[in-house]
Amino acid sequence: MQQSVELAGIGKGFGAFDVLKNIDLSVRPGEFLSLVGMSGCGKSTLLRIIAGLERPDRGSVAIGGSDVTELDPSARNLAMVFQSYALYPHMSVRQNIATPLRMRRLSLAGRLPLVGALAASAEVLHDIDKSVEQAAETLQISHLLDRKPAQLSGGQRQRVALARALVRSPAAFLMDEPLSNLDAKLRAHMRNELAALHCRLGATFIYVTHDQIEAMTMSDRIALMNEGQIEQLGTPSQLYEHPATLTVARFIGTPSINLVPVEVLSNGSVSLFGHVLGLAAGGHDAGPATLGVRAEHISIGSEGLPLRVLRTETHGADRFVHAHLLADETLRVTLRLTAGEPLAADTADVIQVSFPPERAHLFGRDGVRLAALPTDRVAA
Repeated sequence: MQQSVELAGIGKGFGAFDVLKNIDLSVRPGEFLSLVGMSGCGKSTLLRIIAGLERPDRGSVAIGGSDVTELDPSARNLAMVFQSYALYPHMSVRQNIATPLRMRRLSLAGRLPLVGALAASAEVLHDIDKSVEQAAETLQISHLLDRKPAQLSGGQRQRVALARALVRSPAAFLMDEPLSNLDAKLRAHMRNELAALHCRLGATFIYVTHDQIEAMTMSDRIALMNEGQIEQLGTPSQLYEHPATLTVARFIGTPSINLVPVEVLSNGSVSLFGHVLGLAAGGHDAGPATLGVRAEHISIGSEGLPLRVLRTETHGADRFVHAHLLADETLRVTLRLTAGEPLAADTADVIQVSFPPERAHLFGRDGVRLAALPTDRVAA
């Protein structure tokens, strides 16, 4: 079940609108790769092209080294799990899971409800039952095999859909926002279940989501898409710690990265409201830029950039402090404090903050990451 998926020059348009623009992507055998991005970025269309449900206008799709661009979905040996569970309501869980195997291994007569048992080989039926029970055991739903979908919870239905995909032993699993219909607590639980399932199977997973938390917690690598292109491809830590563009920096991370406008001076130093920071922009012409700092990298001290506290939020061991810059009230900043860090300030109080320059992210006017060279610890 470990097969590579290779996309080369994939393009797709609907009318005059290009949904996908020359996508090149290599998914390694056994990898968990997430396609993430805002609605309309092209991630679901790309997944449908891999599955064969859409044909690309240009480019090719290869699975396990074989070109499948012109093959029908049924010939690609892929299993797809949809946002809607797509279970047959009149069938039991056992019958739902068995359906893909019955469609592939039994004749038309063997699939019929009344005469199927007579027309089908007893050995084939036994193999199908055995495969269903193994898949159910893997997904821990063996006790649900005789129930109907209406008798199941959302999480149980999702497991049935996964078992139905698993039973086929596919070359790769394709998942299109499979957890979006679940409540927050169950979604978090199912994230762990999916990650554990991937570890047990060692299979290739391609997962579409608009939820960056899902992508960050489950994936080996993430392809962040924007306007039909891959903005950045890398591990979750690479996208978080070294975002290639402003789009990636804004999308990845909770809370969102703090972004403020700065000016790169002629000598390469970076200025924030007239205060020269301990940063230098390597190889960048003078002009406007954007400075990004994660909430956990900002600390409160006796000197630094002045902020006015707006409110605080308690999130268990962490507290988020929301403030705005005194120099510009429209610019909001969020700090993350751990339980051991006191906040000697109330709402409307002024605090001084600073951050280590090696943790700063600098982006040019085109939104592309610049080399930020620390010269000293920032204290504006």
